[in-house]
This record gives sequence, C-alpha cells and structure tokens, in this order.
Amino acid sequence: MKFEDILYTAQGGVATLTINRAEVRNAVRPRTYEELTAAMHMAADDPTVGVVVLTGAGDKAFCSGGDIRDQQARVPEVGRKHMRRLFALSSVMRMMDKPIIAKVRGFCVGSGNEINLFCDMTIASEDAKFGQTGPRVGSVPIWGACQLLARYVGERKAREMLYTCRQYTAQQALEMGLINEVVKAEDLDATVDALCQDILDKSPQSIRIAKLALNAGSDQEFYGSYFPNAELLASIYGNEENSEGITAFLQKRKPDYRKYRVSRA
Repeated sequence: MKFEDILYTAQGGVATLTINRAEVRNAVRPRTYEELTAAMHMAADDPTVGVVVLTGAGDKAFCSGGDIRDQQARVPEVGRKHMRRLFALSSVMRMMDKPIIAKVRGFCVGSGNEINLFCDMTIASEDAKFGQTGPRVGSVPIWGACQLLARYVGERKAREMLYTCRQYTAQQALEMGLINEVVKAEDLDATVDALCQDILDKSPQSIRIAKLALNAGSDQEFYGSYFPNAELLASIYGNEENSEGITAFLQKRKPDYRKYRVSRA
C-alpha cells in the first residue's frame, strides 16, 4: 500500500518505521495502524532485515495516542472493526521473529505507550514522557496495557498508571522497568544504531527462538483477555460517559465524570 502516515526505510539490516504525523504529535488514526501493520509485515518478510526501529517524526512525540477526532465518531460497530485493526498490528509485532526497538522522543502516551509495550526494547531521550490516558478520555487501555504493563513495572505501579493517567519522566520509566535506557537527545540516534549493530552481530535463528520463548507466557495472557475485553470496550463507544471524555478533550476542559457516580435511584 502507498504510505501517507508513516515512512519506511530498510538498509544495512535495519528497517526503520516512522510515524509521520508530527503536526498532531504523531497521533494514530485508522490509516496509521493499517500502514504500520503493512510495514511490519514488510520488515518481517524481508530476509535482509535483522532488526526493526520504530519511532515518531519530529522531537515532540513518539506517539501521543489515538487521534481523538477519530474517536469522536466511534460507535460499537465501528469500535469492533477498530479492535480487529489493533489486533492485526500487535499480532505481527509479537509474531515477528526480529527484535523491535522503540526510539522515543517526547510523548509516548495512550495507545502510543501500548505500541511501546509491543516493542522488545525501548531507548528514550531525557525529555520523553510515558503514561496511559484511557480513563481520562472515557476509554480503557485493553490493547496491551492491561495485560503487559504489570509484567514490566509491577502490579501496583501498573494500577497507578492505568487508574490515574499520570505521566512519568524517562528517568522514572527507566527506574520502574518500562524502558531500557535514557540518553541525551543528541545521543539517541547513535545509541539506537549501536544497539542495532550489536543485535545484527548475533545469530538470527537464536534471536528468533529467544523472542518466541520470551513471548510465550505473556501471549497467553494477552490473547486470552483481549477478545472479551475488546468487545466490552467496543460496546461502550458512543455512550454518554464515553463521549464526555472525548468532548472535554476537544473543548480543552476537564471532563466531569463525577456526575456518573450520583445515585439515580
């Protein structure tokens, strides 16, 4: 397919995928997910590629999450199609027999952080910010964060991140185990390239088996919980409470969820 939302290059054994929507802090819309899926398949099927780097254009964001303008029009039947779209991307990332490295500058939040969770390793610049946004905008991060986040940062911290939607610095993300390394912004490209070269020096068949073995346990958790929870989330798209978060974001105001805890008896 012709790419509009991403850039794809492959040279020297490294495929680089760049979310190219800097004007909206690399927020992802349906086309973006589909292009990322197609590009991941290209990298997986290319025998000359040994490692994949995923990043965002500009210096403001790796990915700021889903494009809220798309979510504004989402209803259950559209949501179910979206859930299948998400599953297609995460499946190729998890099943690809090559390491995927997230190169993060700026915001890595919402579904952007879930994309980060599907990568094998993450190198971030000092100005990076990590977090989830689901309950803030009337949604739920069931596409990876509810299944995988606790494996990286621990159960308690995962609950804090999901329930409060707080954002964390790159150093905090490193200390909690969410990422691998923090470097100065000017050193990010060189650090990621050095990591790629280190991987390319290793046996590809050994890395293939290691990745599949590492994923085996969490695959059962992810696939087992994704489908029922995807249906639950799709079923609330477009209702009043879901719309409150989206509308508030677009109106640049704080959402009022307290009214949904008032007794209706």
